[in-house]
Amino acid sequence: RAPAYATLLAGVDAAGVTDRAALAALPVTRKSELIRMQAEDPPLGGLYGTPFADMARIYASPGPIHEAQAEGADPWRFARALHASGLRRGMLLQNCFAYHFTPAGMMLELGARALGCPVFPAGPGNTESQARTAAHLKPACYSGTPDFLKAILEAGEALGLDLTSLRFGHVTGGAYLPALRGFYADRGMTVLQSYGTADLGLIAYETTAREGLICDEGVVVEIVRPGTGDPLPDGEVGEVLVTLLDAPDPMIRFATGDLSAVLPGASPCGRTNRRIKGWMGRADQAAKVRGMFVRPEQVAEVMRSHPGLGRARLVIGSAEGRDTMLLRVETPVRDAALVDSLSRAIQGVMRLRGDVDLVEPGALPNDGKVIEDTRSP
Repeated sequence: RAPAYATLLAGVDAAGVTDRAALAALPVTRKSELIRMQAEDPPLGGLYGTPFADMARIYASPGPIHEAQAEGADPWRFARALHASGLRRGMLLQNCFAYHFTPAGMMLELGARALGCPVFPAGPGNTESQARTAAHLKPACYSGTPDFLKAILEAGEALGLDLTSLRFGHVTGGAYLPALRGFYADRGMTVLQSYGTADLGLIAYETTAREGLICDEGVVVEIVRPGTGDPLPDGEVGEVLVTLLDAPDPMIRFATGDLSAVLPGASPCGRTNRRIKGWMGRADQAAKVRGMFVRPEQVAEVMRSHPGLGRARLVIGSAEGRDTMLLRVETPVRDAALVDSLSRAIQGVMRLRGDVDLVEPGALPNDGKVIEDTRSP
């Protein structure tokens, strides 16, 4: 019922996609392709199985990419993440995510309503007013960016307000650094984070165990080598691909552009779904060399032509005012013929000359980085 996917997956036997191996054979969808699809087939690019007129809300995120919200109690599945942060039926949520243009505000609101919680739709900004209203309404939980809660609490202290009702917090959309965690812990607050996007909703969420993020049960998360759709072993850092398991917005193997890795075992909190480490950087590491862009998918193409090798990293530098490229490849083999073959593959794929350095297996960092630009800004 989603025309774009009907075209993309023409010839695929849907009944045969029953495990991760079969899923990994399907094509990857990237954000740039969503922009193109929606430009060619407005307004939503044929990505939804629900008719446009039956949608509850339409959003416009940077890109531009337009997201549709179908009717339903918790279409972005944030109730589970809020519950893990401590929100319970009847508690008031002070929701400081924006409600206009992008869906963040409504994502958290509908998650709270699914738990039976009233919501103060505060939105971002107006720090002093946020603090005064919180002192009056006595919310139990905050949702918003990690640092804005700190600003509200500090404003409350400066005004002599009692904000001790705020015992829980659910944060996302920014870096949740150790110093900020300590700030909330010193006040006896439980403030946990989640990872999601406007295209997908909730992907993974933190629990009181604070050991990675547990994948939401409404998605399938894959970690793949950047620039490809090839799954990596657990523990290897790679790009996060997400497949949604709901009907209105299929999103099959959507590339987030983010890096993460699967953690081994189950969470000490008792939840059994797989865990990821959380956000570890960006996978879209394109760089311009001698006037031409080089991309992770080009490095992957070079490596696919030489099966059996380990990790690879294209190091971009500068010497005597000229850009340089060095492809470092993990392999136990020391073979001049392999160096020559890789050099020719670089030239053929990237249309640029590059040197090759064969290194021992395990010599390259496990950080998901495929292109490293060492040039000064």
